[in-house]
Amino acid sequence: MVELPGISTDLFNDTPENVATTVRLLILLTVLSLAPAFLVLMTSFTRIIIVLSFVRNGLATQQMPPNQVLVGLALFLTFFIMGPVLSDVNQEAVTPFLQGELSQEEAMEKASMPIKEFMAKHTRQKDLALFMNYTGESRPEKIEDIPLTTLVPAFAISELKTAFQMGFMIFVPFLVIDMVVASVLMAMGMMMLPPVMISLPFKILLFVLVDGWYLIVKSLLESY
Repeated sequence: MVELPGISTDLFNDTPENVATTVRLLILLTVLSLAPAFLVLMTSFTRIIIVLSFVRNGLATQQMPPNQVLVGLALFLTFFIMGPVLSDVNQEAVTPFLQGELSQEEAMEKASMPIKEFMAKHTRQKDLALFMNYTGESRPEKIEDIPLTTLVPAFAISELKTAFQMGFMIFVPFLVIDMVVASVLMAMGMMMLPPVMISLPFKILLFVLVDGWYLIVKSLLESY
């Protein structure tokens, strides 16, 4: 059996150092497997993908743009918005840890600070108080005192509320077009013709004329 340096595949040996290294490797693999959840709940990805989905549903274009395009655009916008935060994490935690200046625990603590500051900035006090009251925690004096187990779900539901508010504002103009088209068809006695079929070209025309994608992305960027 080929052994990697410093890593033992035997979890039941009597060497504490080897056991500790193996446990750390398992923890690292677990964290990597949960990375998509961290990306969704601890960044701007949730708000962006929901707003983009509202745009597609408002247009009633079914699968246009495709899911791959929406997710790809949401990912790149997330990296763009989170760029300063990721840069701080790299400078304050990752680089010093790789250079041996910080221990693993110190690096994790320093890496969490920029992320906590970002989430706390966009978390409603009401949502944060909900989880803190449930766990019986006292009101923190600093952002550093807020545990991630409390801040992450509070940030997530705050992002959901903001995303649905933006989605409602996006949906209203398209709803007005549907109502106008339905009223015209009813007045003409064409009640058997689906209004969505007639309103779709007008929705796309309106969206293109106002440069909809530019306005949507601009609104998302300015919301942070």
